[in-house]
Amino acid sequence: MTNDFKNYRPATQAVRVGQLRGSEGEHSEPIYTTSSFVFGSAAESAARFSYQELGNIYSRFTNPTVRVFEQRLAALEGGESCVGTASGMSAMLAVCMAGLQAGDHVVSASSIFGASKILLAGLLAKFGVDTSFVDMKNLDAWRAALSPKTRMVFFETPTNPLMEIGDIAAISEIAHAYNTDIKVVVDNCFCTPVLQQPLSLGADVVLHSATKFIDGQGRCVGGAVVGDADFVGDKVLGFMRTAGPSMSPFNAWTFAKGLETLSLRMHQACDNSARIAEHLSETANVKNVYYPGLESHPQYHLAKTQQCKGGAVVSFEVAGGREAAWRIIDQVKLMSITANLGDTRTTITHPYTTTHARWSDEEKAEVGITEGLIRIAVGLEDVEDLIEDLQL
Repeated sequence: MTNDFKNYRPATQAVRVGQLRGSEGEHSEPIYTTSSFVFGSAAESAARFSYQELGNIYSRFTNPTVRVFEQRLAALEGGESCVGTASGMSAMLAVCMAGLQAGDHVVSASSIFGASKILLAGLLAKFGVDTSFVDMKNLDAWRAALSPKTRMVFFETPTNPLMEIGDIAAISEIAHAYNTDIKVVVDNCFCTPVLQQPLSLGADVVLHSATKFIDGQGRCVGGAVVGDADFVGDKVLGFMRTAGPSMSPFNAWTFAKGLETLSLRMHQACDNSARIAEHLSETANVKNVYYPGLESHPQYHLAKTQQCKGGAVVSFEVAGGREAAWRIIDQVKLMSITANLGDTRTTITHPYTTTHARWSDEEKAEVGITEGLIRIAVGLEDVEDLIEDLQL
């Protein structure tokens, strides 16, 4: 982030941060589709490779287009550094590989994205990293799970798909009071920095699947890690340089452009979501509606303290289990039946058999994912058309 934009407000930063115009005087950021960069001399080459001099080296870990996206997102999240990655899951992997080693311990919320749980409980366990899963809402459970070997605390808020809220400030305080070396990692995918800034509430690291709301149109896959210059700017970047789960320049350009309209899109999608949630809460065969913007949500007041709106995802449970849920999903004509979210086009999915299909029935039951649960990621269509599309 350049000093010129540090004192500007988020809407301005989302449009302006990161761009350094070239000799052509371009108004929009160019896409640097090059694998390598040319040096002026052997000495300059050596200085770049040893990090004695900053500058472009190789697009796996230094590319001007990726840097625009990284600096822009870091500014919006209030972080010192950002590392763009090939996907949201590679962002999580990069944080784990940079911050953990054999014998370390992670405490994670039990209600997290399906692939995140498999990464922690399955893949990392193979390399000697142990993970304890706790009820995110129970602060005493977080305290009890911490141990001298704990090096990372992880949760997403709101959760996917039940929209539970994690108290970022309280969980961060608990972890840091136990051991200041513990990294508190928050997945901010559902809120984006438009609705919530975890770093300002005490978290150390923020994760994003840029594939979702940051892109906003379902075009590209990517991820990002935001935090301080030491851990993210050095250790996570070092893993990126060596292992190479890199963000492509084209995708970075798409995400940077997505950040320019992120605030506008998020606020409209949130307004649409609130209207749909209200409609669902008044529908007879809907058993439960999960949306933090409803006063009936058990953590409504907590959500209001750390989110400026309820979000753009609504989940609800219908009577009749899987058969009833599938019938509702199969009869939509406007919504897209897909597990992706964050698009301008509203999507609908059945979490039990899609996003959390690899979880056991017992694991799904433990966190409350039932066969009657449906998740809607609300887009930018006319909200009355979306309501009419839901034939309940």
